[in-house]
Amino acid sequence: MSTLELKQVTKSFGATQVIKGIDLAINHGEFVVFVGPSGCGKSTLLRMIAGLEPVSTGEVRIDDAIVNEVPAAERGLAMVFQSYALYPHMSVRQNLSFGLENLKTPKPEVERRVAEAARMLRMEQLLERRPGQLSGGQRQRVAIGRAVVREPKIFLFDEPLSNLDAELRVQMRVEIGNLHQRLGNTMIYVTHDQVEAMTMADRIAVLKDGRLEQFGRPLDLYNRPANLFVAGFIGSPRMNFLNGTVKALGSEGVKVALDAGGEVSVPCQFQGIAPGSAVKLGVRPEHISLKDAGGDVSLSVSITEQLGGESYLHGTLPSGETLSVRLAGQTRVVRGDTVGLGLADPALRHLFHAETGLALPPLT
Repeated sequence: MSTLELKQVTKSFGATQVIKGIDLAINHGEFVVFVGPSGCGKSTLLRMIAGLEPVSTGEVRIDDAIVNEVPAAERGLAMVFQSYALYPHMSVRQNLSFGLENLKTPKPEVERRVAEAARMLRMEQLLERRPGQLSGGQRQRVAIGRAVVREPKIFLFDEPLSNLDAELRVQMRVEIGNLHQRLGNTMIYVTHDQVEAMTMADRIAVLKDGRLEQFGRPLDLYNRPANLFVAGFIGSPRMNFLNGTVKALGSEGVKVALDAGGEVSVPCQFQGIAPGSAVKLGVRPEHISLKDAGGDVSLSVSITEQLGGESYLHGTLPSGETLSVRLAGQTRVVRGDTVGLGLADPALRHLFHAETGLALPPLT
């Protein structure tokens, strides 16, 4: 059983604090993704778990043992980096076995682990090649295989697919997911790509400016984001946010007068707000529909994107706010048209405090 727990972990470089009190508990066998924009601290946090960066304050626990002072080589972890970091003068077989040989692992055991990793990652035909003879996807398989042969407690992945093209990224996401299913080890994966996070993770940790914004299952973050940042980061295209003012509170939730015109109701609790409070309405592009008449707002379309199976409209509301719509199938709406829109079923609307950015919880 390999678990990981972070307790009030911080990291400072001189006077600059980059990790600001992270609390996190990861269960055995979970696939957890750290996601966030560049500079949010996710790679630094991963390096602290690996032992490549010291912790300024707080505790890193592996299997309930504090490992703050344990060297990286003794933590029982294996890390796959963004750069493949393969030895160019060695064959694939030698790259896979080199670390084990340095640990004085018996030769039969080295051969067994290398053969098993090669079979698992479909590299049997590549074992005698050198890295210069491999494609980017094949090199990444070797880098992952080098971690697999160590049979670690926990796998750490630091943006391992960022150097691959779009098609290979999709393929490698599937392969890493399959690897997790076969091995059952705990895996922690860092990425700035929220699509990777949504498709691969058991749970996602969303980071911003060195703080943990929300930690939960992908669809929980998508359906019930804790704040404006998570709502805007998880989901593609990003959630639309419209400014409004609370008009009334009642048993069915909050009635909001939109700056763009019209009124909508949101079935949510209303702690901390009152009539006249400034709020932001959140609506995902895929939850908006075209209305021939009686729409919630009107949109002046500036861009239409036709992708065949789906279409995207981008435009401006009467308030000057921008809004995006994702429609199933194809559309006849073109640039310059003005269309009426329905802003989702009330249960799919989100409401946020304009000042704090926190989400108002749904009615229970």
